[in-house]
Amino acid sequence: MEPYLKLHLSAYSGQNMFTGYGTGYVMVNQVRYENNLIVLPDRIIEDWDVESFERLAPEHFDFLLSLQPEMVLFGTGATLRFPHPKLTRMLIESHIGIEVMDTSAACRTYNILTDEGRRVAAALLIKNL
Repeated sequence: MEPYLKLHLSAYSGQNMFTGYGTGYVMVNQVRYENNLIVLPDRIIEDWDVESFERLAPEHFDFLLSLQPEMVLFGTGATLRFPHPKLTRMLIESHIGIEVMDTSAACRTYNILTDEGRRVAAALLIKNL
C-alpha cells in the first residue's frame, strides 16, 4: 500500500492549501498535481520547468524571486537534498528566506505559514525526469 497523508482544513480560507500528499503527488484544494509546481496563497504555477534536482539552475530560483514571497519552502521530493548556495544567492541577497525540506514537510509548513497570513511560496519537486 502506498503511504500517503490526507490533510483536513478546519475552515476554507479562500487561499491555496495542501489537502493531501503522497508518493509522486500533492493535492491543493482537493486537486491532485503530479508535476513540479509552485504554490502561493493566491496562485498555482503548474509549469515550473525544473527537469530534476541535478539540473536546477539559478534561473529557477530567480523566477521565485519575481513572485515576491516572504519565504520560499523548497520541497526536494522524498529525500532532503540541499541546492548549491549559488542557486539561492539572489533570494538570500533580496532578504527572502529559503527553507529546504522534503516535500511532505514543505506542504505541512506551507499550510501553517499561510494560515498565519504569511506570503509563502512552496516550490516543490514532485517529478524527477
